[in-house]
Amino acid sequence: MLRHLIAIATTAILFSNSLTLAESKQPKPPDKFPPSPLEITTPDPLLPRSLKDKQPLTLQERQKLEPALDGLNQEAAAKLQAGEPEAAFEIWNRELRLRRFLGSLAEVQALSGVGAIAWKQNDGQEVQYITQRLQEIQKQAQSQKITAQIDLELWRSLGQAYQNVRSSKLAIEAYDQVLLVVRQQKNPTAVVETLKTIGELHLSWFDYRKAAPIYEELLSLATSQGERVNEVTYLQRLAYIYEQTNQPQQSLNVLNKLAEIYVNENNLTEIPELKLAIASDYESLAKKDPNLLLEAFQNYQEAYTTAWQLKEYVRAGEALQKLIALYRSQGQTDEALQATQILVQTQAQAANFYGMMQAYDQMGQLYLERKEFPQALTAFQKGLELAQQLKHEEAYFTGQIQKLSKAN
Repeated sequence: MLRHLIAIATTAILFSNSLTLAESKQPKPPDKFPPSPLEITTPDPLLPRSLKDKQPLTLQERQKLEPALDGLNQEAAAKLQAGEPEAAFEIWNRELRLRRFLGSLAEVQALSGVGAIAWKQNDGQEVQYITQRLQEIQKQAQSQKITAQIDLELWRSLGQAYQNVRSSKLAIEAYDQVLLVVRQQKNPTAVVETLKTIGELHLSWFDYRKAAPIYEELLSLATSQGERVNEVTYLQRLAYIYEQTNQPQQSLNVLNKLAEIYVNENNLTEIPELKLAIASDYESLAKKDPNLLLEAFQNYQEAYTTAWQLKEYVRAGEALQKLIALYRSQGQTDEALQATQILVQTQAQAANFYGMMQAYDQMGQLYLERKEFPQALTAFQKGLELAQQLKHEEAYFTGQIQKLSKAN
């Protein structure tokens, strides 16, 4: 027994020692991110200086370096075209290290171009290197006092570079600086263009609440200048934003302005969709103020009427569906039934047989609510005829007809 215990103990010690040895031989986990190739400080044959050297280039050095870097750019592009992305980015990184000797603006523009390529190539590591370098340049720009014009051009380039590597939030920070400068310069054209860029970036980030005041300002500027096309564009953007943020009152304000413009311009083709949206907003607001339900009914009716006049039967059918649902929610079965009868005709005009089938189903259900069983049976029979043609929902309509037949 003692020998058996000793053997077990010896085995355990040996096993423990082997584990310790195995663990000691395991490689250390690598750094999460390898050092950036853009921060290599070794002097380059094209410019035998360290990156730490802050001495400005002489004119002769600059004239020699610029075409050499353009050549590296072309060489890298050729490597990428030849299907050698690793070799291409190795050359581009060399070019980018040397570009910083030509100044922040030249470096940012080069980073921007290579960043766009890296994103397109799905090279996340290269995108990260470039983004980190852009942030370093941004910090330097914030700490240095440089002339307004150079500052403006640099910040614009930073904004574009961040866009190219899809860093929307950093791009917005850069364009906020641009906006500050162009406001100070009282340059209305630049203000509008910068606001548009910031607005689009907020939307790309789905940050609708920050996008809203941007487009409200753009709308105000366009309205004051009488720029009708831009005014409509900004109203459409705001309508979308307020819909996404579930702000029916703000949405109504915008949609009513749009409707007024379209009516004044006799652009009736836009009215049905607008009226549907307006009615939907009134319906939402009616949850707190039931008096607004009348506005919802009226706008759904106007959407249907205008769509019918324009022979937009699909849109007319959509408006009728909304009306029927609203009538039913208010217990107005008679009105809902009348609308359903019109819906059948509308769907027939649209050659929408599936829609007709659904309309007959709604009609049958409404007749059932009124306990008018013969009329309900007729509606379901017509629905079944369409279902058989479409080979869809046949069992459902057959079941409805059988229930009514047994009840009678």
